[in-house]
Amino acid sequence: MAKRDYYDVLGVAKGASADEIKKAYRKLAIKYHPDKNPGDKEAEEKFKEAAEAYEVLSNAEKKQRYDQFGHAGTSGAGGYGGGHMNMEDIFSQFGDIFGGGSPFESFFGGGHGGGGGGRRVARGSNLRIKVKLTLEEIAKGAEKKIKVNKQVACTTCDGTGAKDRSSVQTCKTCGGSGAVRKVTNTILGQMQTTSTCPTCNGTGTQITAKCNLCHGDGVVRGEETISINIPAGVSEGMQLSMGGKGNAAPNGGIPGDLIILIEEVPHETLKREGNNVVYDLHISFTEAALGASVEVPTIDGKAKIKIEPGTQGGKILRLKGKGIPEVNSYHKGDQLIYVNIWTPKALAKEERDLLEKLQNSPNFKPQPGKHEKSFFERMREYFE
Repeated sequence: MAKRDYYDVLGVAKGASADEIKKAYRKLAIKYHPDKNPGDKEAEEKFKEAAEAYEVLSNAEKKQRYDQFGHAGTSGAGGYGGGHMNMEDIFSQFGDIFGGGSPFESFFGGGHGGGGGGRRVARGSNLRIKVKLTLEEIAKGAEKKIKVNKQVACTTCDGTGAKDRSSVQTCKTCGGSGAVRKVTNTILGQMQTTSTCPTCNGTGTQITAKCNLCHGDGVVRGEETISINIPAGVSEGMQLSMGGKGNAAPNGGIPGDLIILIEEVPHETLKREGNNVVYDLHISFTEAALGASVEVPTIDGKAKIKIEPGTQGGKILRLKGKGIPEVNSYHKGDQLIYVNIWTPKALAKEERDLLEKLQNSPNFKPQPGKHEKSFFERMREYFE
C-alpha cells in the first residue's frame, strides 16, 4: 500500500513551521501512544506512521528532499530512509518532543525510549558515501554493491561488550530499568521524579568483565558489502539514505544510517538538461541540402533518424520519450538533437570549381522572408 503524504499524516500544511510540525506530532503521539491504547494494532500503526512523518519533516535536509522528490527522496526504491523506524527509534524522539522521556512514564510506569526517564539505547553515527552513475544507469536505475569500511558489531561478544554472558548483570541500582525514581514530600503532597541511573548510565546492565576484542565497546572496525538499489531518474547532488546501514552502535544499540550522495559521470556524446538528453549532430552541407538517413546515439543504443532535404543549421529534432524518467514517476523526458552543418576547411580544386559554379545559382543564396526561422526563434518556441 502506498504511503500517505507526510503532511497529511500530521495534519499540517506544506508550509508549516517547525513548531507547528512538532506540535502536531506531539498531539498524535499522545493520542495513539501504545500505553494509552494497549493491544490496539491500528493505533500502533498510526503511532508509527506519525513518528516516521515527523522524523522526516523535523529534519531540514530530509524535509527539503521530501518536498522536492516526495517519498523517493527519503525512501526511494529498494528500501531507503523512512519506514525503518522501530519502537526504540520512535521513543528516542521523545527527549526532543517532551523535554526528556515519554510523557506516559509517570502515568503508566513506562520505561521506553531514550529520554532521561527510561533505559537508554545507544545510536551509531551516520555514514556518507558517494556513488558514481553513468547516464545509462541514471535512466534505468541501478544496483550497486559497495564495500563500506565502518564500525560493525563485535562478533566475539555479539555486540554486548562483555567477555561472556555471565559478565552481563542487571544493574542493582535501577533493577534493569535504566532509571531511578525519587519521591519528595512537598506541601502539595508527594512528588515523583525520574532520572537516568547514575550507575549504568541508563543501559540497565553492568559488565563485570569486558570482551578481549572490543574492550567493552561492542563494536570494531570492519568491512561490509552493501547492495544499494538506485531508483531511475536521480540527479547530481541528490542524497538517498538507507536506514540502519551506518555505523553500529555500542552495546547492541541502534545503528546509524548510510547517506548516499549521487554523482553523475559525464557521457561521451550525450548531455543531460533536466529530464531531457541533448545530442549535437553534425551533418555535411550536401546531407542538409539533399536529405539523408543518419544514426545517432541514445541512452538505449543507436537510433536512425531522417534528415529532410533543405534542413537548416540550428534545427532541433526530437525523439519523444528517449530522455530521463522523473523519480517515482512514469513521465520521461525527450532526446533533443541539435543539427549543425559542418563546413569543410580545405577544398580540392575540383570541389572549389564546382561550388563556384553553384555560388551564383538562386537556390544557393539566402532568400529573406523565405528561409526557415532562426535558431533562437525555434528555441524560444520550443521552451514556450
